[in-house]
Amino acid sequence: MARLTQAIKNLTRLTSLSTRVLADTPFQGTAFVQRPPSYTVPAFQVSAGVAGYFGGGWSGANESNIDKIAFVVDTKTTISATLTSARNEMAGMANSAVAGYFGAGDFGANIADNVDKITFPADTKTTLSATIATVRYSMRGFANSAVAGYFGGGQGPGRRDDIFKIAFPADTMTTLSATLSAGVFMHGGMANSGVAGYFGGGASPQTSGIDKITFPADTKTTLSATLTTARNGTRGMANSGVAGYFGGGTDTGQISGIDKIAFPADTKTTLSATLTAATASATGFADSGSL
Repeated sequence: MARLTQAIKNLTRLTSLSTRVLADTPFQGTAFVQRPPSYTVPAFQVSAGVAGYFGGGWSGANESNIDKIAFVVDTKTTISATLTSARNEMAGMANSAVAGYFGAGDFGANIADNVDKITFPADTKTTLSATIATVRYSMRGFANSAVAGYFGGGQGPGRRDDIFKIAFPADTMTTLSATLSAGVFMHGGMANSGVAGYFGGGASPQTSGIDKITFPADTKTTLSATLTTARNGTRGMANSGVAGYFGGGTDTGQISGIDKIAFPADTKTTLSATLTAATASATGFADSGSL
């Protein structure tokens, strides 16, 4: 009988202790069986970036305005900052979350060598003290975010095979010892951020070659894979870590094909999907990934 009495006391104590432990949990005694009525499952958050920018261009006259497309709602505003000079055929690239850069371009009787910087999130414009070594237009750019941006090729006096590097965050400019395989303009540029950037196609003369600039050493190699046809006016974009794409352009006429360069092997395939219309000198960008 004494043993039974002690067992009942022990059970009572254990029940009391369990009740106190459950009461002290964040879910007030229900943590191990169900969520409390007041608990709400947090919404799954997808990072969709902040905004995209289009600057300058030709509308019958050179433009200096910069339009901003705010993600996720895709509303357009024109920022108060403008380019240093109205111009077209600039190169663009961005150090994500920090700043975007517009380089060189054609402003009528003159060609530019300056680089304008749009600092996020205030969208203030400054002009770098560093300039491109020679004036030019129809360069192309890409960036290794948080490290450096690159402008390559272009039309203008002197060489067209050089590659300029803007090191972040100081925005110092150097000219790479590596050069493009050919002096080209109206080519395409894209980057597999953190790994390498690519310049493909271009004119003077038309080429199907693809040059690869490997980070961080900035060594240049030319891919064994080539574009389906030699062309100018192609444009590039990349899904970093997966593949890059060069679309459209002009060979013997305007084309609608899209070539895909799969990372990291840099193999080329041609998509069965094509652009809606055969076109040259379109512009491309990418939503790289979903997170």
